[in-house]
Amino acid sequence: MRAALYTRVSTRDKGQDTANQLHQLQDYCHAQGWTIVCEYEDHDSGGKASRAQFQQMLRDAAQRRFDVILFWALDRFSREGALATLQHLDWLSQHAVAFRSFTEPYLDSFGIFKDAVIAILGTIAKQEQVRISERVRAGLERARLEGTKSGKSIGRPRAVFARSRVLELRSQGLSWREIAKRSGVSVATVRRACQGPTVES
Repeated sequence: MRAALYTRVSTRDKGQDTANQLHQLQDYCHAQGWTIVCEYEDHDSGGKASRAQFQQMLRDAAQRRFDVILFWALDRFSREGALATLQHLDWLSQHAVAFRSFTEPYLDSFGIFKDAVIAILGTIAKQEQVRISERVRAGLERARLEGTKSGKSIGRPRAVFARSRVLELRSQGLSWREIAKRSGVSVATVRRACQGPTVES
């Protein structure tokens, strides 16, 4: 069995390195009789998929350079959320690459709980999608009601002018264009605002 090891620490994890993770993963592979063919190490936030070594690992998985990826814990593999993490694991499975977590025996695509774990992660990911969608809708609604951070309203701004003044100018025989010019609004706005039985067409 050709194994790849993935280790990660965040730049915010002061004084930590991947040495302890790596030694444990190496010992585990030796005990299993697996041949270590690749080792990937990132010093970056697990919330970013753009990690250099993580992306290299995914590319190598697509080329079947190894049969299994071993990581110390799921949060070392990814902290992007359930949906993104599930997509990464599914990517590995699609390319016939197994995965196993050293500290979490239930996260094992070789094990009898594989389907159950994937189903649970899928359910969590679905709920995460729903929450994201709800947050987006709530944000748009709040922005619609309160305006943007700059204080400007979203969409077409409301025209502010005195309708009575427009009616007066219209009664004096002024054209829609001239009324709009004096009111500082468009002709269409003036016509819409003054629609009614008291306004001549």
